[in-house]
Amino acid sequence: MAGIERIRSVAERVRREAEAGNEVLVVVSAMAGETDRLIQLCKEAAALHDPKEYDVVVASGEQVTAGLLAMTLQNMGVAARSFMGWQLLRATGVHGNARVEAVEAVTLNDALSRGAVAVIPGFQGMSEDGRLATLGRGGSDTSAVAIAAGVRADRCDIYTDVDGVYTTDPRIVPRAQKLARITFEEMLELAGSGAKVLQVRSVGLAMREGMPLRVLTAFEDKPGTEIVATLGNDMERNAIAGIAADRNEARVTLTAILDRPGMVSAVVGPLAAAGIQIDMIVHSATEGVGESDLTFTVPRASVAQTVAVLEPLKEALGYRALLTNANVAKVSIVGVGIRSNPELAATMFATLADRRINLLAVSASEIKVSVLIAEDEMELAVRVLHSAFGLDATTGETA
Repeated sequence: MAGIERIRSVAERVRREAEAGNEVLVVVSAMAGETDRLIQLCKEAAALHDPKEYDVVVASGEQVTAGLLAMTLQNMGVAARSFMGWQLLRATGVHGNARVEAVEAVTLNDALSRGAVAVIPGFQGMSEDGRLATLGRGGSDTSAVAIAAGVRADRCDIYTDVDGVYTTDPRIVPRAQKLARITFEEMLELAGSGAKVLQVRSVGLAMREGMPLRVLTAFEDKPGTEIVATLGNDMERNAIAGIAADRNEARVTLTAILDRPGMVSAVVGPLAAAGIQIDMIVHSATEGVGESDLTFTVPRASVAQTVAVLEPLKEALGYRALLTNANVAKVSIVGVGIRSNPELAATMFATLADRRINLLAVSASEIKVSVLIAEDEMELAVRVLHSAFGLDATTGETA
């Protein structure tokens, strides 16, 4: 949705779906760069701004696009009407990162029954306090999945600026392959580990609701990637689905905290109450010393807030120093094959060791292994791991 010409292109795609006899709901994001522009205006207005007013400002980008798309469809002879996010989604939680609680499906079904295309601004809803609330960056994906589930749609198609889900970022590895199919589990881990194709919450919601997803490009009519519950008997599928990388990480370390039960909770609890997301956690204690070090990662944008929360707790936690490092990145291998093959993690560590890439932290789940490394080594790590797991395309074509 970068401008009027792109909006016309989207409208043409919607018109074809409507003329094919489908009931269509369209969830739109803001024009390219518009949300960043609005965020910058908020920062200029007040460095420590009211999050409720912040939501009012940044949500306006999607509202503009919804109105423009509805106008364009009407000009093409397609019955269409726009809605506001607060008319349709009920949200709960903190402003700026609210969560969808309910969808006003009756309102949407009424519009569809009248033969109209419903055009809905993504990224926003009505909070418990009656104020407009946004769902976090990439929240239009979550809006789309929630609305699709709310009206019991046949499927939810996500149109983006890429033509599907790749084994890694093609800007880092030009030989990355497009995946024809990937499981919800794998997509959830990839999205949570830095892949920018879909917001992680949208994937989790689709998995819980059993909502079929497709990722497609908005620019061409070509196959995308299906996100499914299971791959079935796909014997040709690589054990590793992809490599994800995330620069949006910062390491926080509390040294020499008191080594007693409940200390991790005493750190994590106040951060969670402040809405700060914690990712990797490493807690190491030396027996008999009575002290331990606690290292965890937070989004880079949350470092100052993390320090502000933890500094007043220094006496209660008993830590010696609070250290932060924003020059780190997380690299992850993801695949359902990990659960049955522990050698895959060993291959990852050996491959990075061969390139003398030092591991600052490690975490693992059933289908993911993540490492924290220096940021300037991230792209090298992605490239060598992509090759080590046989993910490089053998020709110029993708799946």
